[in-house]
Amino acid sequence: MPNYLKYIFIICAASMLFFPFLGHVHLFDWDEINFAECAREMIVSKEYLRAQIDFMPFWEKPPFFIWLQVLSMKLFGVGEFAARFPDALAGVVTLCVLFYAGKKIVNEKTATWWVVIYAATWLPHFYFHSGIIDPTFNLFIFLAILQVHFLRLSGGKVMHVLLAGCFLGFAVLTKGPVALLIAALTMVVYLVINRGLNSYKLLHLFCVAFIGLIPVAAWLGLAVLHYGAAYGNWFLSEFLIYQVRLFSTEDADHGGPFFYHFIVLLIGCFPASVFLFQYSRKKISEAAGKADFTKWMWILFWVVLILFSVVKTKIVHYSSLCYFPLTYLAAVQISRLIDNPGNIKKWIRPVLISIGSIIALLIALLPLVGIYKNKLIPLIDDPFVRGNLRADVAWSYSECLWGIVYMAGIITAAIMMKKEFRKGLIMLCCIQILIIEVALVHFTPKIEAFSQGAAIEYYQGLAGKDVYIHSLGFKSYATLFYSRKQPSLNPSYQSLRIESKGRDKQPEPNEKWLLRGKLDKPAYFICKVQDSTKYALLPQLEQTGSRNGFVFFRRR
Repeated sequence: MPNYLKYIFIICAASMLFFPFLGHVHLFDWDEINFAECAREMIVSKEYLRAQIDFMPFWEKPPFFIWLQVLSMKLFGVGEFAARFPDALAGVVTLCVLFYAGKKIVNEKTATWWVVIYAATWLPHFYFHSGIIDPTFNLFIFLAILQVHFLRLSGGKVMHVLLAGCFLGFAVLTKGPVALLIAALTMVVYLVINRGLNSYKLLHLFCVAFIGLIPVAAWLGLAVLHYGAAYGNWFLSEFLIYQVRLFSTEDADHGGPFFYHFIVLLIGCFPASVFLFQYSRKKISEAAGKADFTKWMWILFWVVLILFSVVKTKIVHYSSLCYFPLTYLAAVQISRLIDNPGNIKKWIRPVLISIGSIIALLIALLPLVGIYKNKLIPLIDDPFVRGNLRADVAWSYSECLWGIVYMAGIITAAIMMKKEFRKGLIMLCCIQILIIEVALVHFTPKIEAFSQGAAIEYYQGLAGKDVYIHSLGFKSYATLFYSRKQPSLNPSYQSLRIESKGRDKQPEPNEKWLLRGKLDKPAYFICKVQDSTKYALLPQLEQTGSRNGFVFFRRR
């Protein structure tokens, strides 16, 4: 088959996996709605040089990903599909890049399995259906490292310097200086392991770093010209303070133990993670280019994993850059096992069955939680969770069959691997892709209905109305996005908090004024059930209803 037909096949297959059902479920608070709301407000305000939340400056991220969402919303309209479209597109590009890199560096067989195992792994597949920054950011970082690798193989071609710098620059413009930190740490560790430059030239590396700063410098320069030097100084100050806080404190209650991301990758990157156990320290003769790239991937994997294990704030997608090296290393082991299936280690199949069974059990039990929720509710202490479980979501025993099908598929694949490894692996990847799609299309909307469905419907009911809407006692960007909030003309409404102490302290409406001030239009409020008593005592608030753990109020 000609090369271009292979890429067309990958594009078509990836498009079928990632584009359908993007708008099937509401965006999730916080991250998805946060970035989508920034894009929506850019369109409303026509201020494209700076991100805003509630039409006040937002300092947590540079704007490149938000610009992509703006273009998507201009094309498809404001909504879930448009917010997630850039990451789905990044998914299609990612699979093409994996095939290109794998074929160029190793061989077509390894490249093919790299694409397949990436698409068949839980979290990498899930994230291409999301509206968060990380899939796009990770792609840029990987492309930068790939070009640095090609730079050495090509003997220092300027084209690879330019491409590496450009990709690094777009990574910085997507998520900030963490891109430079990851790239620098990975490069330093590589040089230390090789005890020198290993054919690299310092001038080339400095050029990559310099070019990497140009996109963000150009954006900041334009922003300063438009908004003034004070805005540039303020943005850099708040942005850097926020980045330091993420590293040094548990921001917004997102904490966890040191081994948090080890567990995330082991379970979330199943089944690719299992094949890392096949790795052996025994040296295997490899082509120089492949051996060097494998070294890059191991270094990138451990740098990202250790870096975000040290960081105090623990969120699942912080370690998502590990998906590239993890799936590559898994693909290399898979290729070796296809050639020599007798070399499979004893514990690979038991680990495969064990982790697969845990996930299958969770899938099978999920419908039972919905069916027997009335018996579970009295056993739960958290009133908000009890309220969530009261959501009217239809479940049936037949849905448990998906967990049984998954477990049967994993066990069948493990048995087949013993006789013919390649067929067993194909079976494993097929059952993975099937169940991942079922989880995305069938189970995720039901889970969302429990967690935030009532709140989203409340916000949507106020969309298009000239009112204030505010969440009490918890932070939500859904109040803005799903009510399609417009800028307020009342100067008393907003107060910009320059000295913030956490992500939940982003600039926000003056809550005290909304509760007690002289309003120019009606105000509506939402809180969680455990906080409702103290707000119900306020004489100016009238409770208008409650549903699934949320309580609704209106200013009298």
